[in-house]
Amino acid sequence: MKRRESLQDSRIKVSVFPLQSFIISFLVLGLLTTGQMLILQNYVDYASLPTKYVIAVLAYWTLGSAAFTLFTKAQFNRHYQNPMSEFAEATRKVAGGDFSVYVSPRHLPEKMDYMDAIIMDFNVMVEELGSIETLKTDFFSNVSHEIKIPLSIVQNYAQGLKDGKLSDIQKEAYIDTILESSTRLAELISNILKLNKLEKQTLQPVTEPYDVCAQLCDCVLRYEDVWAQKEIAFEADIEERTMIAADASLLELVWNNLISNAVKFTEPGGTITLTQTSTNEEIIVTISDTGCGMSKETLAHIFDKFYQGDTSHFTEGNGLGLALVQRILQLIDGSISVQSAAGVGTTFTVQIPLRHQLAENSHFSNKTQAF
Repeated sequence: MKRRESLQDSRIKVSVFPLQSFIISFLVLGLLTTGQMLILQNYVDYASLPTKYVIAVLAYWTLGSAAFTLFTKAQFNRHYQNPMSEFAEATRKVAGGDFSVYVSPRHLPEKMDYMDAIIMDFNVMVEELGSIETLKTDFFSNVSHEIKIPLSIVQNYAQGLKDGKLSDIQKEAYIDTILESSTRLAELISNILKLNKLEKQTLQPVTEPYDVCAQLCDCVLRYEDVWAQKEIAFEADIEERTMIAADASLLELVWNNLISNAVKFTEPGGTITLTQTSTNEEIIVTISDTGCGMSKETLAHIFDKFYQGDTSHFTEGNGLGLALVQRILQLIDGSISVQSAAGVGTTFTVQIPLRHQLAENSHFSNKTQAF
């Protein structure tokens, strides 16, 4: 009784089987009996029936209607009303922010009905909502952490400059550190805004034909000083010219992030390889490195916002680059996959649909370059 009372909802004002259900049952049974009387009227003289028999028939209809109504209500309560009451209680908990709710299916998988299907979908939905809530909490926690670090550095080094006890060389180093931290903070905020616009689809791609091979070369040369300082061998095998219809500014973010990661995680003396090919359907770009690689656990979260395999946060970056890359590619119907092994290296493969008319007008000639 307590269990049933706890599931009552004050918003429910009408019973599942109100008085009109009994009246309808009474009328239906009466109609059926009347039909039977019409069929048998040539054999039974109903007009001569005593009054007490008429009253007995009416009482029979009444009891039959009541029994039918109660039986139907009991069956409905058992199969639908009670499960729906429990389901409504679960939805109220979820509406109140409790995402640990789980409703047990009523039947085994081989005997599932629509109610079981609704319950299973509800459980999946609650699990997803719980994951989103966790991600939201982690997001704010990570944003706070990522913003706090460069702000603390700027504050501490600015205080050091204000004290006036530093040599000229130390002042230069402090100023460089402040500039580096402020740049990192600006990039973080810029990436958050870009990712937010992409996820809300307020940033729509501007599709124009352009040469993706030339763009890849420009992006590689942008990091030439960095990989040259680390004595990294950079090899490229790309086509001479491939025209695609896409948003050049968005794809530039993709290539810059992938190349930047390859340079960042490749040890001095290592090798980075960029390969670009095309078919009648798509272009394929792979960027491989001989860096530290990633574990299976890291691979499972590599495209999550703010996720970094280096949990110490000492590695340069804020964990938004690959999330941006994935969202951009989804926006243009492209895809990205990754293969990696700890201590061996990592390979990212990007596939972008190629318009047929552009593919026919392009002149392909493979050209291997070494930088």
